[in-house]
Amino acid sequence: MLADAFNFSDLRQINIKTEILAGLTVAMTMIPESLSFAILAGLSPLTGLYAAFLMGIVTAILGGRPGMVSGGAGATVVVLMALAASHGVQYLFAAVALAGLFQILVGAFKLGKFVRLIPQPVMYGFLNGLAIIIFMAQVVQFKTVENGVSSWLTGSALYVMLGLTALTVAIVLIVPKITKAVPASLIAIIIVFALVYGFNIDTKKVINIASVSGSLPSFHIPSVPFNLETLKVIFPYAMIMAGVGLIESLLTLNMVDEITNTKGNSNKEAVAQGAANITNAFFGGMGGCAMVAQTFVNIGAGARSRLSAMIGAMTILFIILIGGPVIEQIPMAALVGVMMMVAISTFEWASFRIITKMPRSDIFVGMLVALITVILHNLALAVLVGVVISALVFAWDNAKRIRARKSINADGSKLYEIYGPLFFGSTTAFLEKFDVADDPETIIIDFKESRIADMSALDALKKITDKYQSQNKTVKIKNLSRDSRRMIGQASGFLEITLHEDDISAAQPASPSKKV
Repeated sequence: MLADAFNFSDLRQINIKTEILAGLTVAMTMIPESLSFAILAGLSPLTGLYAAFLMGIVTAILGGRPGMVSGGAGATVVVLMALAASHGVQYLFAAVALAGLFQILVGAFKLGKFVRLIPQPVMYGFLNGLAIIIFMAQVVQFKTVENGVSSWLTGSALYVMLGLTALTVAIVLIVPKITKAVPASLIAIIIVFALVYGFNIDTKKVINIASVSGSLPSFHIPSVPFNLETLKVIFPYAMIMAGVGLIESLLTLNMVDEITNTKGNSNKEAVAQGAANITNAFFGGMGGCAMVAQTFVNIGAGARSRLSAMIGAMTILFIILIGGPVIEQIPMAALVGVMMMVAISTFEWASFRIITKMPRSDIFVGMLVALITVILHNLALAVLVGVVISALVFAWDNAKRIRARKSINADGSKLYEIYGPLFFGSTTAFLEKFDVADDPETIIIDFKESRIADMSALDALKKITDKYQSQNKTVKIKNLSRDSRRMIGQASGFLEITLHEDDISAAQPASPSKKV
């Protein structure tokens, strides 16, 4: 199974040096983020690092998208903060396990494909909002905490931090013009680290956030009562976490697909995310999902396989066990500069160039999704709102397209040729097309350029046929699609419609005339 997941036969096609260097760069950028999210949620810093290692290694092996990086993401941790505060960390682990089970079920039932329903304006808004969040999270690093009070850096401490950050950004921009053999982000971190260490510059370091040294994660079952009351507590948190994690992971998968011109497997990725979260729950990790920023770092460094994510995860484990004292001395300015460049590259600048060419509704959706993402830091809610609004706009636009062309046949019957889909949004306009009182004895409704889409459409047909029948007039339906005939057939007993002679043989080949 491991060989199938990793596809070791393709190792000859992989640039191993690039994958290793990309993995090392990813690990460097993931450590401060994992620590910050764990501390934010009131958890042990090692809980965040364990999540980064466990999510990274499991999804790298089992995931459906080579090159994607998963870890202890803030999007999922924020969901569980209230649970950890009210019931403790063991309930958090139990919720993470249940969320993982939900994610596995999504993949097993092949529901991951529904991420295709997310419109492009929602993707633009999601990426732009995320870029702003990543950038603002780096600005917060220019604060210091003394005696529990947070304040902005001032004086020489601020100037040193700004200077080192600017140097990092400059290196990231310049190095690719000289060589692409080594990721520019990794070179920038190494140079700034050497500069600070060599000249003994006093500046904020990783150790100022938390210690990264520890031991191997150990197996334990969450210490919660296994009863219905516990399920009632963790169920809503688990559902939300599973949804948030899958949305962020599958959106990230789509973005990597676009960048690399390859195709990932969304259902396989959902199963991998679920398995990784269950592993987290039993080995002391806080759970997580795909990390967009780290994935961009990885892909930007040239990684295209599972190897880089595995190297990144194993590097984090090495740091926890052995390399902590060295990593703790990395200047935060170096990591801040790298992540700022990630934010800049994440932002969809193309959305500004095409904004005048987009429909106003799409512009509104994109801006709204970005705004919700930035204000609430809830990526899942932002995407959900964007999809719902886009769907409503689409339904409204299609509802306005339904129309009817009217004519009188040689036999005196009246023909209504319907254009546009008949569904819940267009039923009112559809019913307004008919002149029940003044129409002749026989009415033919032609659906050649239309189709019956849902229960609301069936109900509209029932209403119009009932109106004509109340005046002893006959309604015949013509040119129904196969799906429409099947839907009407299933509604037998609720809706009785007479087919036009041209459609009788198609609907009931053995019967000369029959109602469906």
